[in-house]
Amino acid sequence: MSELHKFLFEGLPVRGMLVRLTDSWQELLRRRQDSDNFDAPVRQLIGEMSAAGVLMQANIKFNGAVVLQIFGDGPVQLAVTEVQPTLSFRSTAKLVGELPATDTGHLPLEVMVNVQGQGRCAITLDPNNRLPGQTPYQGVVPLHGDHREPLHELSAVLEHYMLQSEQLDTKLVLAANDEVAAGLLIQRIPVEGVGNLAGTARNEDEIGLNEHFDRIAMLAATLKRDELLTLDADTILHRLFWEEDVRRFDPQQGANGPNFACTCSRERVADMLRSLGKPEVDDIVAEQGRVEIGCDFCGQHYHFDAIDAEELFNGADAAPGSDQLQ
Repeated sequence: MSELHKFLFEGLPVRGMLVRLTDSWQELLRRRQDSDNFDAPVRQLIGEMSAAGVLMQANIKFNGAVVLQIFGDGPVQLAVTEVQPTLSFRSTAKLVGELPATDTGHLPLEVMVNVQGQGRCAITLDPNNRLPGQTPYQGVVPLHGDHREPLHELSAVLEHYMLQSEQLDTKLVLAANDEVAAGLLIQRIPVEGVGNLAGTARNEDEIGLNEHFDRIAMLAATLKRDELLTLDADTILHRLFWEEDVRRFDPQQGANGPNFACTCSRERVADMLRSLGKPEVDDIVAEQGRVEIGCDFCGQHYHFDAIDAEELFNGADAAPGSDQLQ
């Protein structure tokens, strides 16, 4: 069962979270396998992004979607994860070229995304029930450090992002295989207010200087990838922080925990087709016999034949036809 664990270090300005996506992550991969399966390095990337996205949403408790994107000029043109306030998530990627062969199932970002140094990481906060004129908040950072050195791993990119956007020290450990996507986040608590991705609090004077955070981050950094993927939360936290006074909160799991869910629907696809206009939809039906739209996130396919297409523009409120999962 997928689960999220939150904890604090008593008396210290440090908090942490541990997420393990199991059944929800496996369901996402199963949907992709039914439509267009990804190579192992891409599965690992979007698994780590899924874990990181859940950690970020749980960290800021944002009433809207947190969208994490990695994009650039490599074979992986775009990878994206979207996490809702309920911790439901979905992830996908768009490939435009062949990935190099690897025996480990892993490739660094400069091989997959950031080949010519043009890669970027974007985090978007898209509020629910937007007011007129309200736009999502977005922060963007390059996939390199302050000295233009390439950042090989997603965890390093997000640590750099948090330092640039929040001025908060963060340690992030991520790992994913075909069974589990997991992440451990350790963060210095802001001195003033509660930091979030869209906040204005500034804590520059504390960056890199809090000995308590530095000590706990060093302990977190000893966590190996295989340990994060195979050990349960109790074992991980005990092994890392057995000398610290850790206050743990009830885990979020089951209906209250992370889960895979897609927001696509036949109604949304119908609205999209209506926006194209009747002549264009009719042309597609005439050429192909029907309109077929597939969701890149969950693999759901929506079919509209000639009768369905006609009903789209006759004033009917409901989307005609039926869904088909392939």
